[in-house]
Amino acid sequence: MFDQIRTGGWLTRERLSAYPIILLLLFAAAALGLALTSRAGMDAFGRPLGTDFSGIFTAGWETARGLPARAYDIAAFRADQARLFGPSKDFYVWLYPPYFLLLAGLLARLPYCAALALWQATTLAAYLVVVFAALRPAKLALTPAILAALAFPAVSINLAHGQNGFLTAALLGGGLILLKERPALAGICFGLLAYKPQFGLLLLPALLAGGHWRAIAAAGMAFALMTFGSLAALGLAPWAEFFAHLNSTRALVAEGAAGFAKNLSPFAAVRLLGGGADLAYAVQGVVCAALLLAILIVWRSRADARLKAAALLAASLVATPQVFDYDCVVLGPALAFALSYGLEEGFGSFEKTGLALVWAAPLLARPLASAACLPVGLLANLLFLMGIVRRAWQASRHAEAAPPAAAQAPRGARREVRTGIARLSRIP
Repeated sequence: MFDQIRTGGWLTRERLSAYPIILLLLFAAAALGLALTSRAGMDAFGRPLGTDFSGIFTAGWETARGLPARAYDIAAFRADQARLFGPSKDFYVWLYPPYFLLLAGLLARLPYCAALALWQATTLAAYLVVVFAALRPAKLALTPAILAALAFPAVSINLAHGQNGFLTAALLGGGLILLKERPALAGICFGLLAYKPQFGLLLLPALLAGGHWRAIAAAGMAFALMTFGSLAALGLAPWAEFFAHLNSTRALVAEGAAGFAKNLSPFAAVRLLGGGADLAYAVQGVVCAALLLAILIVWRSRADARLKAAALLAASLVATPQVFDYDCVVLGPALAFALSYGLEEGFGSFEKTGLALVWAAPLLARPLASAACLPVGLLANLLFLMGIVRRAWQASRHAEAAPPAAAQAPRGARREVRTGIARLSRIP
């Protein structure tokens, strides 16, 4: 049994086909039950379908009526949310910079359920395109790849919350895929990620370490255009309110307004285990510094681009103190990069089993954190990141030790040369 776990032999073709289908059937049954018990866009517990999307919709409703600054006034936002969805003890706060208000305003022009369906369908499609593009070098069949990508538990969590994990994964993962061949387009993807800036903490250092200057320039231009566009469309008021409420937003996160069980950061792990906010921030800072060093080393190395991308995606989930279980959709492209590399270069001990555990971790992260205060999601992300960094280090050392490409010859060519020399030596 131990050998099966070490080699990943337990992951047979039959199991790799059956497990995603079983999970998808369970998710579909849960979604059907939710739909059948809902009424007028509200579930059986009196919450809006796609719970967190109600916050996006409320901010968009305010923006569409020329009141975007109200999104940052907690009392006014709560009143508008109650007006749209009825009074509730649940409150879905707006924490995003004004860039996202422009998109939210467009969505809010539709009826709520239509806006939710459009939002989830388009961003899910973008996520699937990125995952399959990351797997393309492995030449996997389309159907099992898409099934595994859809059955990834973070996908169903994001769908249930109506959240933006798909968009984040598509922009960050898509930018990494485009980085070599289309650096300007990659930079635009990275610039658009400013709507959720905590996921860009390690992005600029990685790009600088890798010397991706065109992507950096394009990201800067996209960021500037977004900023000027939001100012032109919305004015200064929402930006003034956004910065004025940064401290209250930080306090909401520090005090666990959304719950520490669903937050997968080192900060939340300390708080979950009973530590204070100061200690939690100190631990988060130390971890972030270690991640920065690791990313700089990996991105300056000669490791495969897929390992660099997987490392950055995984590290981005750990570097921020505010990362929830639905954000783990970002691990979809990361797992795809790691799988693609492993299928081409081979897997080390426990790597296949490790990838399977990381794939399943979002399903268990919140229940185990709530019931036993175990930060399973964070531990899975850290182990995955450590494995990727270790593999990248080994690949880089191997590349540096290899003879220059010009001095190498294909194995068949070297055999022909030796045969030719032997024949010449027999000539009288």
